[in-house]
Amino acid sequence: MNVGLIPMAHGEAPVPEAIVGTWEADDGTVKLDMVKAGGEFQARMLYGNEIVEADNVTFKKDAKNPDPALRSRSLKNIVFITGLRWADGEWSGGSIYDASSGRTYNCKATVKDGKMHLRGYLGLPAMGQTRSFHRARG
Repeated sequence: MNVGLIPMAHGEAPVPEAIVGTWEADDGTVKLDMVKAGGEFQARMLYGNEIVEADNVTFKKDAKNPDPALRSRSLKNIVFITGLRWADGEWSGGSIYDASSGRTYNCKATVKDGKMHLRGYLGLPAMGQTRSFHRARG
């Protein structure tokens, strides 16, 4: 049974595995797969304009990676969110890699009312940006 698909009653606290599964950005531009890896949660991007060329088929290369040895790798199936740990009702302490800039940001996530809110930031969480996701269908 996939615990992440169990609906929660209004106001009920999420369980750590509630973040696991396939999520799509509310604007439809990104789809990611969040998994548990040991005691942490991580994600790989399944689809997104950040990783696919204009033909919507060919995966881009990691051309802006700060490590020159990785710039020729395909962005297909790379893990771009790592290190999220469950504590105090949220997943925090993670990192999110932005292939379009080659930068890595801190990140945290919450799940509430069937939505995942993923926040990337430098320094303080208040100085970041949040994207909202819903469970992907099919």
